[in-house]
Amino acid sequence: MITIISGTNREGAYSRVVAEIYAEILHDRGQEYQILDLKDLPQDFLFSALFAKTGEHAGFDEIQQKINGSDKFVFIVPEYNGSFPGVLKAFLDGLEYPGSLKDKKGALVGLASGHMGGALALSHLTDVLHYMGMMVLPIKPRLPRIHKILIDRVFADKIYTDLLIEQATMLIGG
Repeated sequence: MITIISGTNREGAYSRVVAEIYAEILHDRGQEYQILDLKDLPQDFLFSALFAKTGEHAGFDEIQQKINGSDKFVFIVPEYNGSFPGVLKAFLDGLEYPGSLKDKKGALVGLASGHMGGALALSHLTDVLHYMGMMVLPIKPRLPRIHKILIDRVFADKIYTDLLIEQATMLIGG
């Protein structure tokens, strides 16, 4: 199972649209997938599901089981203030450690309104995921000026779709 994580809890986020595009790519290749949108996290998980309270929140425990049942992940990561969203870090901190992501494969896609396409966010997240034991793919597509290149759920330039397909092929490959 491949879990696609829409890496923000912002309503109407581009990351969710990109997650759905990635899901279509996986579907076209016969892959089983699920989308985990961080806007669907329990609103109180910061105070009721982390640290000493691990395993005590039914809603977060359900999400943990989805993570445990996945062997590959795609993180769709918007850049917020030069890094990845705090809700994504809190989510990762809430996962069972070290087993949740250890020895699993991860793919990262960055997006931003700026011209770097989330490069700093991807760098920071890569460090965190490596620490958690995840094997992160070296190809990390960046989608700069997302508000200009993604129009009506379609990329303005085919190169962006091609980059996602190339990464997905690598992720599926083994």
